[in-house]
Amino acid sequence: MKDFISVSPLRILEKSSRKGLGPGNLGVLIARAGVGKTACLIHIAFDKIFRQERLVHISLEEGPEKVTSFYDVIYHDLVQALDLIDGDDYRMMIDRNRMILAYLNQSFDIDRLRTNLTNLTEKLDFRPNTLIVDGLDFEKAERIVFEGLQGIAKEFRVEIWLSALSHRHVTQTNERGIPYPCHELDDLFGLIIQLQPEPTGVFLRLLKDHDNPTISDANVRLDPNTFLALE
Repeated sequence: MKDFISVSPLRILEKSSRKGLGPGNLGVLIARAGVGKTACLIHIAFDKIFRQERLVHISLEEGPEKVTSFYDVIYHDLVQALDLIDGDDYRMMIDRNRMILAYLNQSFDIDRLRTNLTNLTEKLDFRPNTLIVDGLDFEKAERIVFEGLQGIAKEFRVEIWLSALSHRHVTQTNERGIPYPCHELDDLFGLIIQLQPEPTGVFLRLLKDHDNPTISDANVRLDPNTFLALE
């Protein structure tokens, strides 16, 4: 699936100092409602899966069937956009390298996640490289939750990607240029990326790059329909 990797939104990480997030670190994708956070997270997932890495998708808002349908829709769009043959090998790769965990009705907590990951590792021999956490409410979640996720990332040697909902009417940023709702949590994240619609397209912009104090104007323009990276 090299064709997809070449147009993956994660191409923006080629412009980061470490060329990626890395085990033990948290990354976050900030965007307003309806811009495409979940689609971009699933593209991150596909980037990992097609590199033969293992991934756990953690949903706090949708059940496993709905999450699977999101993957199916985006996979179908990928096959069409890249003019690929929809073979069983790709679908087997997805099924083999992805697990979905759903924590609905505010049932998510760090101890439960740790137990589930331990069971996956010890009982199913499924050792993930990446966790995706979709639907965590940055406005309501306390700092201790993110510190707990940071502990999970280090304990299980995984990288964890989250999505954060921003609002058009909230323009607050901290002195480092990190916008709400991550402006008081940015020290916990290795990478912070913003998904932003503009008149010329939808852009991914790198706002924090690990400990690198100088952020270049690193951005990738995405197709607004497929969220694949454009030249």
